[in-house]
Amino acid sequence: MAILPGDCVVLDIDDAAAQSTPVPYALTFTDLSYTVGSRRAGLLPPLPTDAPPAKALLDGISGEARDGEVLAVMGASGSGKSTLLDALAGRIARGSLRGRVELNGEALHGRRVRAISAYVMQDDVLYPMLTVRETLMFAAEFRLPRALSPDKKRARVDALIGQLGLARAADTIVGDEAHRGVSGGERRRVSIGTDIVHDPILLFLDEPTSGLDSASAFMVVQVLRRIAQSGSVIVMTIHQPSARILNILDRLLLLSRGRTVYAGSPSGLKPFFSVFGYPIPDNENLVEFALDTIRELEHQPDGAAMLVKFSSRWQSSLGALLDTKDDKDRSQRCTMPLELAIAESVSRGKLVAGSGSGTLSSTSVPTYANPWYVEVWVLMKRAFTNTRRMPELFVMRLGTIMVTGFILATIFWRLDDTPKGVQERLGFFAMAMSTMFYVCADALPVFVQERHIYLRETAHNAYRRLSYVVANTAVAFPPLVVLSLAFAVTTFFAVRLSGGGASFAFFALTVLASFWAGSGFVTFLSAVVPHVMLGYTVVVAILAYFLLFSGFFINRDRIPSYWIWFHYLSLVKYPYQAVLQNEFRDAARCFSRGVEMFDGTPIGAMSKAVKLKVLDAIGATLGAPLTAETCVVTGADVLAQQAVTDIGRWKCLLVTVAFGFFFRFLFYIVLHFGSKNKRR
Repeated sequence: MAILPGDCVVLDIDDAAAQSTPVPYALTFTDLSYTVGSRRAGLLPPLPTDAPPAKALLDGISGEARDGEVLAVMGASGSGKSTLLDALAGRIARGSLRGRVELNGEALHGRRVRAISAYVMQDDVLYPMLTVRETLMFAAEFRLPRALSPDKKRARVDALIGQLGLARAADTIVGDEAHRGVSGGERRRVSIGTDIVHDPILLFLDEPTSGLDSASAFMVVQVLRRIAQSGSVIVMTIHQPSARILNILDRLLLLSRGRTVYAGSPSGLKPFFSVFGYPIPDNENLVEFALDTIRELEHQPDGAAMLVKFSSRWQSSLGALLDTKDDKDRSQRCTMPLELAIAESVSRGKLVAGSGSGTLSSTSVPTYANPWYVEVWVLMKRAFTNTRRMPELFVMRLGTIMVTGFILATIFWRLDDTPKGVQERLGFFAMAMSTMFYVCADALPVFVQERHIYLRETAHNAYRRLSYVVANTAVAFPPLVVLSLAFAVTTFFAVRLSGGGASFAFFALTVLASFWAGSGFVTFLSAVVPHVMLGYTVVVAILAYFLLFSGFFINRDRIPSYWIWFHYLSLVKYPYQAVLQNEFRDAARCFSRGVEMFDGTPIGAMSKAVKLKVLDAIGATLGAPLTAETCVVTGADVLAQQAVTDIGRWKCLLVTVAFGFFFRFLFYIVLHFGSKNKRR
């Protein structure tokens, strides 16, 4: 055994008696303050004379939570509950938060807090087509180290299912509005389970009972109570718990406008308000009465300042002796150094993510449980599993492409090699290439819907952001291949494009590259624009500009010099130019013979005899005989007329592919710098 300062005794880890004793943890927070300044309306900076006053969301809040206990933070809307939870979980930038947050007397921040804690958001954002067991198993594969065998991971998931009371729903899909799945209370417990699969020491929950009926809410809190008894520190926000829930809570922290108005056990509420002069009637819900009283006091000119001052005196006076005996026992408990406590927890099977690295010292905390390629594989497997059970989404995309291809094929059916055929080919290519980009807009809701899952999972380093981008790309690519082949097969031969098999292959590759670039562009926008409808508006507008400057409506050499930069930024320019060169690259192929050169002119309406006489006159003038069969416009002439000879077809294809990689790189940059999950 070891002796710690203050005559505290810590039993040896290998001592059998010590194994039944919980590892002591004390999460303390002292004088936490967090202030934000409201921005002045408009684009102009605030003047010194009208700068708005700063608003204190937290104002000197102190408290404590220990292992084996559930600390419930309560208060009206705007009281600072969620802000306090974010402060304790390290979700507020260190430079903005004043005060101290410590675990066993050591500062808690950075990698350490992410490694030993979990944060459960209020919204249950889960993949709808995964079963409860699959959802928890994928979470285990993210959070548990590769050194842990698959059997041990399955055993951990099975134990967690039992702990959460989900045995009956283990093989039921989570479900959503369109697919019937588990109940609301079960979904909330699954959401909790995904964040505690590695058995964290600290667990923070934002309104875990929100939106649930009384029975479901009570069951959720019961689960949290069992998790606390397993050696975790539980801190949660909750809104007006029922009497049954109140009976299983250990400590309460009531807030009013960022200040503490009560800190203690639920049983201490009655003497507290009785001494304050607002006795709680018998058979009254203690918390409901307390919150109603606080709201009533907040309407007074000085708010609840009187109650805040009384609470401060209560904590330091003999009135605190009226609190439960548990509080006195709690204050006498010993704690051990944090590194030793974590090491002992790991040795007992807690904090499974760290079990592969021995002790979790501040310098050896693993940032991620697995290497990046394992994360990519698990992300791909999860995405494929979820989408495979919703085939209607891919079938709808394929149907859209097939219908579009069928319409284009029947409109531009069997084009001939005439001047009109040339114009019709130009229209077909412009419509086909722009359609590829517009169809990609269906990728917009994918990340918008997954955003909260991504934010929750990366907040505590379940996987790397780069792994998510790579997996997202790998999952999105195979459907693009199928769609490209479907469109190419539907249109190439029906329109009677030239060149045979080699030209067909290049056409299909260009369609695939267009899909690739378009999906990358839309994926990037989905990270920048978080709202689906706004995102659709932006996508449609920008793609319209790309088509306008592609070179179809106005040739490159006719675009004003001050707009030529946009022409080279247009995503549609490069695939459009590539397929034009693929079609018209044969210099020996003729697209206008003899009198066909007069089509579309006043001479074109005259008789053939007149046309031949005009043709003879032109030939005599030029000193070269012109007959009805003389070729006057070749494929090379078409390319020159359209001003699409500045870049070769293969370079156009490579530029299109490069755009796809570029936008996915921008997608990663936005994720890396734009989703830190921290308040400023």
